[in-house]
Amino acid sequence: MKKTVFVALLIFAVFSSCVSKDKKYFVKELAFHENITPEQKIKLAAHLTPTDQQYEWQQLELTAFIHFGMNTFTGREWGEGKEDPALFNPTDFNAEQWVVSLQEAGFKMIILTAKHHDGFCLWPTATTRHSVRSSLWRDGNGDVVREVKNACDKYGMKFGVYLSPWDRNAESYGDSPRYNAMFVEQLKELLNNYGEVHEVWFDGANGEGPNGKRQVYDWTRFYQVIDSLQPKAVKAIMGNDVRWVGNESGLGRETEWSVTPLNPDINEAVVAENNRLDINPMSKDLGSRNLIGEAKKLYWYPSEVDVSIRPGWFYHPEQDHQVKTLQQLVDIYYQSVGMNSVLLLNIPPDKRGLLHEADVARLKEFGAYIRSTFENNRINTGNTAWTANNGEFREFTVTGDTVNTVMLQEDIKKGQRVEVFKVEGFIHNEWKKLAEGTTIGYKRLLKFDDCAPSRIRVTVTETREKAHILAVGAYRAPQISETSGELKLSDVSKEKWTVKSHSPLIVDMGEVVSVKGFTYKPISEKEAVFNYAFSMSDDGKTWTGLKKGEFSNIKNNPIPQFVRFDNDLKARFFRFETIIGTEGGKPGVSIDQIGILTQ
Repeated sequence: MKKTVFVALLIFAVFSSCVSKDKKYFVKELAFHENITPEQKIKLAAHLTPTDQQYEWQQLELTAFIHFGMNTFTGREWGEGKEDPALFNPTDFNAEQWVVSLQEAGFKMIILTAKHHDGFCLWPTATTRHSVRSSLWRDGNGDVVREVKNACDKYGMKFGVYLSPWDRNAESYGDSPRYNAMFVEQLKELLNNYGEVHEVWFDGANGEGPNGKRQVYDWTRFYQVIDSLQPKAVKAIMGNDVRWVGNESGLGRETEWSVTPLNPDINEAVVAENNRLDINPMSKDLGSRNLIGEAKKLYWYPSEVDVSIRPGWFYHPEQDHQVKTLQQLVDIYYQSVGMNSVLLLNIPPDKRGLLHEADVARLKEFGAYIRSTFENNRINTGNTAWTANNGEFREFTVTGDTVNTVMLQEDIKKGQRVEVFKVEGFIHNEWKKLAEGTTIGYKRLLKFDDCAPSRIRVTVTETREKAHILAVGAYRAPQISETSGELKLSDVSKEKWTVKSHSPLIVDMGEVVSVKGFTYKPISEKEAVFNYAFSMSDDGKTWTGLKKGEFSNIKNNPIPQFVRFDNDLKARFFRFETIIGTEGGKPGVSIDQIGILTQ
């Protein structure tokens, strides 16, 4: 009995010393003593904070992905690794055009795909001949990584690299020790030879090697290389500094905790612990009280939201008319930066080696909109830090007239603590609710209808320990008038269509049509098509114009897909066959999901 009391007192003493007077903080991770209570865990969780690198990364807010490489010239999303390096020849390559266009739009960092899954390297690596060294570009003396890094340095843009672990060209892939050794050499080249690198980005793609074996990546070794050569760089996605939000649609979570039990390391023990807690990067709940109560450790592991400005990650000329609208980009901004995340927006250069005019125009429009919205805070005292316990509030005088957006920030150097909050406006002599939410974190943006409050009141309804509010802002976001209507998915009416077969889907269009391509619209709640075969026929018996392909990005971004043919095909019948789905099945396709393009 005496021993039990002593242990309990010891735990209490240690716990009290950790959290007294808000002077004790934990950086990046925190391990719980096995005997503390769920409530004690919550109190400790309030004292977990980011590293300096994580904090600086969060402040960037807008970062740009550049997918550029062999796929740009083949029209693929996932190349096979067998492409001729001579195909790579961006005749008007201009890295400064990329950097200037992005900087004017407000972006603070570029992450370059130094190598994608096809294995083609954008720098003259000593590890393989499948690189710019074997291309026609710059007579084989070019270095895309060098030119992009030089442009970033010239204009004060931060620089990061994406090096794909999956390599469909490397003969050693699947022979884990050999390939890992080569990958480490590639990583060392990138981190040793180009000056400061601010982010190293890995994904988890892992296909079968030439030997029929799965590659086992040595993540621990990769991290050690980064930490030794670029200690200030954050390790993202398959790294332990920044996590993937869980989709590629530009959508953050309504409740986004940077403090989470989701273990960022990669090994069998980590997988087992995440499975025990039933969490993964796509989980809706990554930081609730109940989840923390079951956890053994916590991590500061903030979210990055990645999405492309086009349907694909690489440039395809048929997608020039599918650049996201200003409204779509603004919505993404509010659902990423405005939901305690950093936005990683992909803008793919074209075959010339330039950002396409349509993309540049939209970036310019987007940057101007964000600046015009947030350059004028209608709360003069909004940058004064304050603290609040449960139920406490602060009122602010609003200058000017109409507002429709509120910005809230916590001082995350003192933890992320707010669980529930509400914002009210004093309008016509009474308080009216404008917005409410759960987490705040680094930044939270909330939109509401235009109104003209004389005061705004922010109430911290629930918090883990005393909340530290860093800033409050009130703004008016201009109304966006979109000129583009709903995306047209078919140029041919389906009134005359008759389904002749459901698997595969065979359709009689009722008349001969000159076909330039087709569309496929996935159903978000069902398994989507990954690999497909599409063909045409005059009589429904003899099939020609076979088009095989893949919708590589469709699993994480289930949006309408557009496929255009090299030549027009005249036919009355079409056949759409699913080869394999995104989950390994063979999902059926209905007539409502297919459209025919004639323009």
